[in-house]
Amino acid sequence: MGFFCYPISQAADITAFHATAVPAGEDQMPMLEQAREIVRKFNDTYGETLTEPDIILPENQACFRLPGTDGKAKMSKSLNNAIYLSDEPDVIKNKVMSMYTDPNHIRVEDPGTIENNTVFIYLDAFCNEIDKLQEMKMHYQRGGLGDVKVKKYLNEIIQAELEPIRNRRKEYEKNLDYVYEVLKEGSNNARKIASNTLRDVRNAIGIEYFK
Repeated sequence: MGFFCYPISQAADITAFHATAVPAGEDQMPMLEQAREIVRKFNDTYGETLTEPDIILPENQACFRLPGTDGKAKMSKSLNNAIYLSDEPDVIKNKVMSMYTDPNHIRVEDPGTIENNTVFIYLDAFCNEIDKLQEMKMHYQRGGLGDVKVKKYLNEIIQAELEPIRNRRKEYEKNLDYVYEVLKEGSNNARKIASNTLRDVRNAIGIEYFK
């Protein structure tokens, strides 16, 4: 029953607020398409009531679905292969330095493979120094560049990316009353919008009995 209802619940979360676009990962495309199908079916049956949403995918294809640090699947808490936004610098460094790379790149002088290499996938996703990254890829492929050096470079990039997020989180942790107030205000606003959408749905179906 949960498997049957869950996609409907997700569609409701989107359509309740007349969302026109949903930022999501590639793996959420089937779910969002199902939500779009539900909207089309409802509107065809009861008239234009709900809004059909589009998906917003990352512009950088490397960000579509990042693998876990073990390179075997996408990042997951249950698989213990994820980097969290709240991770401290030493934790991030340990995770990056233990990342899966090319198993055949045993010695520094050995030519390496960048395809399906977790470290280079992350570099493609987060590195803004395109020329430097391209040079590093070529060096790695012809041999003479060790995994440790590449991982250290990735660690610098990840640290710079997550430090402001982590610091802002810590600031909010100092004022939880404010956080709860923001959540409460947001919930109240969301409740009003969702109630209006539900009223429109009832009117469209013809079951609004309390006018």
